[in-house]
Amino acid sequence: MTRLAPVLLLLLAGSLAAQESTTARLNRRVPPGVAAAVRALADSAAARGLPTDPLVDKAIEGSAKGVDPERVVAAVRLVFTQLDAAAAGIRVGGVVIPDRETIEAGAFALAAGMTGQQISELVKLSITPYTPAATLRVAGTLTALGVPASQTVALVRETIRNGRASADLLVLPGRVQAQMARGESPAQAAAGLTRAAAARAGAPGQARPKGPENSRRP
Repeated sequence: MTRLAPVLLLLLAGSLAAQESTTARLNRRVPPGVAAAVRALADSAAARGLPTDPLVDKAIEGSAKGVDPERVVAAVRLVFTQLDAAAAGIRVGGVVIPDRETIEAGAFALAAGMTGQQISELVKLSITPYTPAATLRVAGTLTALGVPASQTVALVRETIRNGRASADLLVLPGRVQAQMARGESPAQAAAGLTRAAAARAGAPGQARPKGPENSRRP
């Protein structure tokens, strides 16, 4: 217990600092009832290793728009649920302790219409130089553009398997939008890009990403 005392004190100090930060950000920007509910959710999030800023941001955004306080709290609870589900999916994908950026990207993908199972699959696909956070952010953006979630996973999979650099993944939303501007549906655009990525597999001199055993991030 003597050895654990400094650790417990540090954890307590970190928790108190987080509470003070949340309170300071909410002060005079949201109704008191909303602030109390958000602080409680933020405490729960911090205890589960989840980022708290998205909860505070959602509360401030809703209150600034004049949304009914009960609806604001419900929206914040939904964000909490998405963050928690994203973290669970990311851990199943092989990242034992996901960082804030990856969890937020996973929650964004879930909000766009992806499932927890797809989050896990995308994380497993994220081999060097493709980071889980970037993969999830791109996948969420593609799904938000209207690409069916299953096609999003297929497109990301082929791009990572046959791509040469992380830029190959990051430009996918822009490439889908370019095809949509030419009259294609999001599904058609994604299907065409998936076929193009797969066709690169047999190209001479194709550089393969490193294997997942050397690339999983903690």
